[in-house]
This record gives sequence, structure tokens and C-alpha cells, in this order.
Amino acid sequence: MKPYSAACEQNREPILQVLTELITTEVKSHKPTVLEIGSGTGQHAVYFAAALPQLTWHCSDQRQYHPGIQAWLDEAKLPNIHSPINLNVSEEGWPETQFDIIYSANVTHIMHWQNVVDLFAKGAACIKPAGIMVCYGPFNFEGKYTSASNAQFDQYLRSQDPESGIRNFEDLQQLAKEAGLKFVRDYEMPANNRILVWQK
Repeated sequence: MKPYSAACEQNREPILQVLTELITTEVKSHKPTVLEIGSGTGQHAVYFAAALPQLTWHCSDQRQYHPGIQAWLDEAKLPNIHSPINLNVSEEGWPETQFDIIYSANVTHIMHWQNVVDLFAKGAACIKPAGIMVCYGPFNFEGKYTSASNAQFDQYLRSQDPESGIRNFEDLQQLAKEAGLKFVRDYEMPANNRILVWQK
């Protein structure tokens, strides 16, 4: 049985609209390659690869999530999507090739801070010149929550794991700067989420 995330179904269309815009305005390649960090269930990968056949989509996640991701891929049978790479962002195993886009959704608030540091440092090395990093999720600005629901969500996250939690944009911006990435866009998304985009 395939894993299922209701959140993936709810946010996929708004994210698709932004990805479609970005590959038109920011990405120079006519056949962009994407590395998804934390593919989770695999639902986003299948939906975006089907909607944007010009993309080549590479999934990645820790090995325990691979069977679920592969179940979605096997059902979809899309020619432009690859089986998941075994990847822990803080360990060896990052691809040696570079990609036009590194994409992650609802990842930075689940990771420990050191994982976020490694995501930017090692992820930037996997981005082609002028390529982009795209991060979707809830973020704080100047240390402040953007909504009461985000504050409650952050409290829940930290009760489950004190090292997780909604990240401050300014902290991510510093990591991006150190990794050679320039901030280019902030998209307001439904349900108090954002898409943040940096370019190499």
C-alpha cells in the first residue's frame, strides 16, 4: 500500500504554479534537472514530474522511505522521474552531478539545525551555476511567527523533538550567503507557508 500525505495533495497545485514560473524565469536550461531533498511519500515527485514533462526529477530520502516512494513511481510509470537516491544531508552520499534545481518541501523545520546547515552547504555544491534552491514550508521573519497557527505548530514540533522547529529566514539567509547563494524570491503560499528561492 502506498503512503499518503493529505498535505501533499493540498499544497501541490500552488507549489506547481511557482515551479512553473521559476523554470520559465530563473532556470536557463530547456530540460531542467531537479533533486528533491526529502521526497517523503513520493506524491510531489509524481505530480510535478507529470505536470512538467520537461523536467527530469530525482527523488532522495533516507532508505526507510524508499519503498513508499518507489510504489508511487511504479504506479505512475513516468519517463522523467528517477528512483530515490539514499541521502542523509549530513552524511556522505550526495550526488556528484549538479542539478538546475534543488527542491525541498516541509523539510527544514523537521531537521535538526546541523542538518539545515549541511543542506545549504552541501546542497549548494550540487547546484549548477545560475541554478536555484527552492524551499517550501513555514518560516519566521525577524524571529516572529507569521500566524498563531504557526506558533502552535512550532510548539508541537519542539515538544516532539527539541532540536526541530520553524526556522528564521534570516538564519537561512546567512547559510545561503555562506554557501554562495543569492536570495531572489519570497512567495506567499496558502496556510501560512512560503516558498523561498536562492540562486547560485
